[in-house]
Amino acid sequence: MRTMMRVHMATQPANESIRNGALPKTIETLVSELRPEACYFFPDGGRSALFVFDMADPSQIPVIAEPLFAHLGAEIELTPVMNLDDLQKGITEVTKGF
Repeated sequence: MRTMMRVHMATQPANESIRNGALPKTIETLVSELRPEACYFFPDGGRSALFVFDMADPSQIPVIAEPLFAHLGAEIELTPVMNLDDLQKGITEVTKGF
């Protein structure tokens, strides 16, 4: 399922992760494991990131989340999302019942 993950990194743990080199390693590992179709990094009251990727199974959640919690003191949100093709397919299915 296409999933959007919003990551908000706590300032102090993220600062320490930058100093000790863990931040780039954590992000590199995450990107290589998720193979996101998109990822963005931005300030949103602090260091934040947005990833859109395919989550094949909910058992991936701890594998994805725990390094972010442990290394960056991050808060995360996982939300199922659609692209335009998905939306059009869904609307076509819905309109069959009307």
